[in-house]
Amino acid sequence: MEILIKASQFILSLSLLIVLHELGHFIPAKLFKTKVEKFYLFFDYKFSLFKKKIGETVYGIGWIPLGGYVKIAGMIDESMDKEHLNEEPKPWEFRSKPAWQRLIIMLGGVFVNFVLGIFIYIMLMYAYGEKYLPNENVKDGIWVQDSLAINLGLQNGDKILSVDGQELKKFSDITLEFVNGNEFTIERDGQAIKKELPVDFISKLVDRGKDAGPVVGVRYPFMAAKFTDDSPNKNSGVLAKDLIVSIDSIPVKYFDEVASLLQERKNQDILMTVKRDGALIDYTLKVNENGKLGLYPANLSIDELEKLGYYDLADIEYSFAEAIPAGINKSYETLASYVKQLKKIFNPSTGAYKGLGGFISIGSIFPAEWSAEAFWNITAFLSIMLGFMNLLPIPALDGGHVVFTLWEMITGRKPGDKFLEYAQVTGFILLIALLLFANGNDIVKLFQ
Repeated sequence: MEILIKASQFILSLSLLIVLHELGHFIPAKLFKTKVEKFYLFFDYKFSLFKKKIGETVYGIGWIPLGGYVKIAGMIDESMDKEHLNEEPKPWEFRSKPAWQRLIIMLGGVFVNFVLGIFIYIMLMYAYGEKYLPNENVKDGIWVQDSLAINLGLQNGDKILSVDGQELKKFSDITLEFVNGNEFTIERDGQAIKKELPVDFISKLVDRGKDAGPVVGVRYPFMAAKFTDDSPNKNSGVLAKDLIVSIDSIPVKYFDEVASLLQERKNQDILMTVKRDGALIDYTLKVNENGKLGLYPANLSIDELEKLGYYDLADIEYSFAEAIPAGINKSYETLASYVKQLKKIFNPSTGAYKGLGGFISIGSIFPAEWSAEAFWNITAFLSIMLGFMNLLPIPALDGGHVVFTLWEMITGRKPGDKFLEYAQVTGFILLIALLLFANGNDIVKLFQ
């Protein structure tokens, strides 16, 4: 059921983005009186799931969910229809239109993707605002339990101040900033220390597995959940939601402090003080040979930690006027981050190519339960990503057509039809290779 919910959201989001992207080509083509032969969601190799001709255009749904297209008369596109090349250009064909009109038609899809992404982010800011943990509010530093963080030289209580000289605003952005960055600055014992991020940081991050979680976490208290069945302390009287505040009269605030003291007291009895309904209660418990109590800690959300007084969250509400610049800024940050990651993917030494994923990876980022906020957040991100990817100067993508058109406008020389045909084939092969690699990565990760 979880897979079905994720897949349904992915298909819905993808379909929406494809239809609107192709509509971005369709509308200016019609405005410039260019014949549009087909408007398709997904590809229709050999047959269609649905098709209907309205006017001069066939609207349909293909069976291969790898994208969509509009087939514009007189244009060499992914359909690889070359019959028109043997005939004289017709007035309604794409190749007969002035260069500036062809440029607008080709940029239409990208334009729609960027505008859509910005619009969704604006509406999300207006409807939901922002709620996050400001990095500056993590007064007592981070909790380090991941081997990757330990190898970076991080310790419990370190405060991460900045990445590449840019001050961290949101604590939850640390892992992403590490992915995009090259160095970071921490505060330890009142001193600022600069540390380098290894070139292959992304490779090591990917190797941890998809369920490994963030590189560092917030420090949280040891609140009791339940004892293990074989715990010698299960009849001690400690109850769920009891908050451990001291071990042998040594005050403790965080789980890592409790764990450290227990490791020093293996096979010993300890005096543990807990806080329950505002009252302090002492218990004598046994620490086993592994430095454990046989007691599971409660899994506390950041909201619960705020209620306990450990962290102050920022909760920002926006009027519609305020949501506009906030949404635009979010769109810019999303695009800038994506571009940084793309640069690292094309640098083999980073190992970032191992994190390149296909449809399974994209589908997996949708939540297992329906959430309108999460759905639209992901759709906005994918829209901006799709817009940027289509703008890359690769033949078979919109960006490739744009480059050829700009060349014509600057030099006054139009590339030949045969050149455009070969360029389209080359670009298509490159895209298929990239698609196979990305989805191959997904398959490998499934077996791992």
